Amino acid sequence: VQLQASGGGLVQAGESLSLSCAASELAFSRYTMGWFRQAPGKEYEYVAHISPSGSRAAYADSVKGRFTISRDNVKNTVYLEMNRLKPEDTAVYYCAATWTSPDYYQSDQYPYWGQGTQVTVSS
Repeated sequence: VQLQASGGGLVQAGESLSLSCAASELAFSRYTMGWFRQAPGKEYEYVAHISPSGSRAAYADSVKGRFTISRDNVKNTVYLEMNRLKPEDTAVYYCAATWTSPDYYQSDQYPYWGQGTQVTVSS
């Protein structure tokens, strides 16, 4: 299983950024996909996840209303649209995949991870 995240970069506060995560060697449409982030010296933080069909999504309170997760099961890709970015959103962002889990908000429930992409928001 390979997950390849891309789209990170340096932006100013208030700007937008879009992340993508392409999956291969994975029955993509059967997996719940999540985004997590990790700031320096901190634990993984849940950001969002989306159901296999894309019909349901959930978000951390810190990003609700600013971030949107979506997926394209034909392209085997999950996206994270990030708007009105804040300096506290600065982190390495990871996409992750899981078949099933009792708690999609926990990073240890996802066995497959991408390599991460850096997002830096300057004030």
